[in-house]
Amino acid sequence: MKIKITSKTHVKPCKPILGKKQFQLTTFDLPYLAFYYNQKFLLYKFQNPLDLEEPTFQNDVVEKLKDGLGTALEDFYQLAGKLAKDDEGVFRVEYDADDEEINGVEFLVAEAPDVSVHDLTVGDGTAQLEELVPYNKISNLEGLSRPLLVIQVTLLKDGLAMGLAFNHAVLDGTATWHFMSSWAEICRGAKTISTQPFLDRAKARDTRVKLDLTSPKDPNGEDVAAAPPHLVEKLFKFSDSAIHTIKSRANSVIPSDGSKPFSTFQSLTSHIWRHVTLARGLKPEDITVFTVFADCRRRVDPPMPESYFGNMIQAIFTGTAAGLLAAHGPEFGASVVQKAIVGHDARVIDARNEEWEKSPKIFVFKDAGMNCVAVGSSPRFKVYEVDFGWGKPETVRSGSNNRFNGMMYLYQGKAGGVSIDVEISLEAHVMEKLEKSKEFLLLEEEEVGKKLSNGNGVANGNGLV
Repeated sequence: MKIKITSKTHVKPCKPILGKKQFQLTTFDLPYLAFYYNQKFLLYKFQNPLDLEEPTFQNDVVEKLKDGLGTALEDFYQLAGKLAKDDEGVFRVEYDADDEEINGVEFLVAEAPDVSVHDLTVGDGTAQLEELVPYNKISNLEGLSRPLLVIQVTLLKDGLAMGLAFNHAVLDGTATWHFMSSWAEICRGAKTISTQPFLDRAKARDTRVKLDLTSPKDPNGEDVAAAPPHLVEKLFKFSDSAIHTIKSRANSVIPSDGSKPFSTFQSLTSHIWRHVTLARGLKPEDITVFTVFADCRRRVDPPMPESYFGNMIQAIFTGTAAGLLAAHGPEFGASVVQKAIVGHDARVIDARNEEWEKSPKIFVFKDAGMNCVAVGSSPRFKVYEVDFGWGKPETVRSGSNNRFNGMMYLYQGKAGGVSIDVEISLEAHVMEKLEKSKEFLLLEEEEVGKKLSNGNGVANGNGLV
């Protein structure tokens, strides 16, 4: 893939933000300083070939995006700032229009004239996306000297690839997609955004946490990320009907404890957890951990608005023996997941924050737990409604950052309904077993063999396409 960067500029709020604005990072933000930048990839196909010609592309696409970005940053100006810390090691995000070191959002324009939209949708790994999404393996801590948001727009043979890298210590998925939908809204012609971000982080948590950050080490003094296992990535597309089947199977046994029916999220993620555990071939007594990075906006007391800008996520951990997952029906795993999620209320959240503040621990990948399956992103994010004026995306993906053994990202399916796309990273031999599991894919055995023999298919909830 031949990609050429043709320009690099910095975009600031169109109307200068007066004064110096400082927002202390909260206990919800700080654990992610050692994560990598959170990468997103959106792919658009242009129906009108004229949109791809110069100067039309530059004037009607690139400049339109930059102008819209400048307007959106008037409300989301924290993204045009930088990370900083005081003499005591308390981190903050700050914006100062008079500070020349704060350069705004980095905006790259590139071209890949030999690459088509189709070329970028046939595979399910992220290696082909690495040159299209900026800031590979850049940690959030580097936001002390780097922009908090970097955007790369690449002109393709028949469309546009948009790669973005957000500093995860500054915002979570809910805030990310609030910004993206607002930026697109402006580009479609709105004068102002429909939902203002709630910027006051102190309302979420105002405890001063002093950190002296160094690179995470394991007990033997070696870098924990030095030798990760070789992983492969797959995109599983669970159709509307497949989701309904998985959910109905999980709810086929009425809980004896009077708990509520299992949600789509609980049914699907426990389905994946169970089958990944089976594919790993664990011993019956081996513990497997399920982790979800849950939105706490409505869980805290008092609740925070959906428009809160920052991180309001917390990792929820639960686990069970592999043999129990294997021996029981889908309702068992769904119940374990449900109890963990329902039990994570305001009291538990506050206790977790207080514990962390007494002994801060910066997340590293292995913290997701033994033999883990971990969930990021959410199918409730309306990612296919991010329309800048030339239609909905062809696909929405995560980049190569923040992937580890058992990590999966859930996205709304483009097909609509309750369809869900699942990106997951696993060791190669485990992924091979998962792809051949007729129970996991909801296929008859002969269909699995036939579809797999076709080669480069993307795994689907009721077939490989």
